Amino acid sequence: MNLFIRWSALSFAIVVSATFAQAPVDGKKVVAVANNREITEAAVQRFLKALPEEKKAKARPEVINMLVENALIAYYLDALKIDVPAKEVDEQLAEIKKEAAEQKEKFEDVLVKMGFTEAEFKAEVRNSMRWEKFVKEQATDEKLKNLFTTSPEFFDGTKVAARHILVAVEAKDGEKGKQEAYKKAQQILAGIKEQSALAIQKLPANPDPLVTEKAKHKAIEEVFINYAKAHSDCPSKRDGGNLGEFPRLEAMVEPFAKTAFEQKPYELGQIVETQFGYHLILVTDRKPGNKIDFEKVKPVVMYVYGTRLRDAVVETVKKSPATKIEYK
Repeated sequence: MNLFIRWSALSFAIVVSATFAQAPVDGKKVVAVANNREITEAAVQRFLKALPEEKKAKARPEVINMLVENALIAYYLDALKIDVPAKEVDEQLAEIKKEAAEQKEKFEDVLVKMGFTEAEFKAEVRNSMRWEKFVKEQATDEKLKNLFTTSPEFFDGTKVAARHILVAVEAKDGEKGKQEAYKKAQQILAGIKEQSALAIQKLPANPDPLVTEKAKHKAIEEVFINYAKAHSDCPSKRDGGNLGEFPRLEAMVEPFAKTAFEQKPYELGQIVETQFGYHLILVTDRKPGNKIDFEKVKPVVMYVYGTRLRDAVVETVKKSPATKIEYK
């Protein structure tokens, strides 16, 4: 998800806003405060409104966290005095209004559907433009080329196939719940390792090392499948945790994707934490991508650089003694 709301999100809202009903909420209620910036219930509902009712509760903590991080980014840009001329903001708004008209929508009606006043939406557009300006200032060709060279799997089409086991953690579970979930993940990992070792010991001897290696891989995968079906909290448990093939960029949340692409096939790696809980990952295949020219994928490199920069800025601000985050 982009740092601040973009026109693509506005277009999406035009399509879905009539599809899902929204329960009455106290939009002015403050759900979190980050460095004196209030996150209201109305802001949360803007992102939740397109989701079916049964998915809203699970998505809510992630949305609030994203909005808190947006507030920290705005705080950081304020400290650096990063701004854009009012004329440029107005020009961007004019372009958005033009696009709304082309879709046979009144801009005012679209704002109502999304829960924005025009002043609020203008502030979001300004913040988005401020962030883009900051990224462009930081993203020199040297930095972009270094990212392209050191992380080719982001851009060359490399894919991995994997299975996983999720031990879910809910925000309401608190620290004790996290500890219990992590302990369960450790027990599952230990069980998989133990059962895999026993299964490999029972394999018949074969003089062909390639045949032996394939048999070992199959034994490990079968054990993993059984544990996924028995213990995973992900719907993929029905298929033994199978996630199929996926690329490095944006198919999975970053901690998961990073670990999957670092693991060797059939290597039982470490427990990975994401906003969903704790994961065990078994990579079952890796398909290398193709050599590609930097200039052809430069916009994608810029995007990846921006997401990494965002994570770094958020982490820096969170660690600052001056930062105060309060959840209501």
